[in-house]
This record gives sequence, structure tokens and C-alpha cells, in this order.
Amino acid sequence: MSNPAPARFSKTVRVRSRVQYSRVFEQAKRHHHAAMSLHRAVLDTSTTARLGLAVSRKVDKRAVGRNRIKRVLRETFRQHLARLLPGDLVVVVKPAAAGLSNAALADAFLSVLSRSGALPQATGSGKMPADSYLSQPGVGSNRPPKSTS
Repeated sequence: MSNPAPARFSKTVRVRSRVQYSRVFEQAKRHHHAAMSLHRAVLDTSTTARLGLAVSRKVDKRAVGRNRIKRVLRETFRQHLARLLPGDLVVVVKPAAAGLSNAALADAFLSVLSRSGALPQATGSGKMPADSYLSQPGVGSNRPPKSTS
């Protein structure tokens, strides 16, 4: 039995260089949460959403704590990448994030993404649009699709 290809956080969906970070900070609209600030810039070169993270030692003195926060944010971003609108996103994490559980941290990130407009809202009926990535059976969850027996 072969394993499926691992889901990766590829270089094409990362804000990587100092120049890219500077450009985002200069042109971004900012959206705040108690645990983080989101800087969102829609640049001409954006064809997909890209993520950059800034987690300083002021957030958590231990590297393991800072890495946990980055890991949760990257995974949440990766899971919702297909639904995100193009643009560069830089998350500046605040010290309050260190006290949050992984689920609460992911919820805070999704909340600030929605408020920024980077993550489209569900339609009025509570359902996602028909062409949504997550509306495909078996996509977006670890569970197999439901059988229609």
C-alpha cells in the first residue's frame, strides 16, 4: 500500500525575502486580533496566496513554543489555501498567542483571515458556493466521503 504524497508548504506559497516582507508591510491593510496582526497586500505579482510569519522571542522565550505557533498557522493556511484569494499575508504574532491551544490559535487565524477578506465568507444559506474546493467529496477532511447507500 503506497502512502499519499505528503502535503507540503512549498516555497511558492511563502513570503521569503526581506524585500517581500518590506513590500507587504508598506502596502498592506492591517487587521488585528488579540493574538495576532494580519498584514494583507494584494500585489501585481500575486497569483496565489502567500504566507509569511513573524514570531519573536517576546511571544515565547522557548523555541518549541514559537515553532508550535508557526506550525499551527502554516497548517491552517495550507488547509485553506484553495479558498484563499491571491495576495501576500504576513502574520505578526502577539504574546497572547502563546497561551492559546492549537484549535483556538487556528480559529483566531481563520477569524482574522475572514475579516480581512482573504478568506471568502459562506453564502447566506450557510453553504459554500458550488464551485468551492471543499464542496468536493472527501476534500478538506481526513474522513472518507459518505456512501450514498
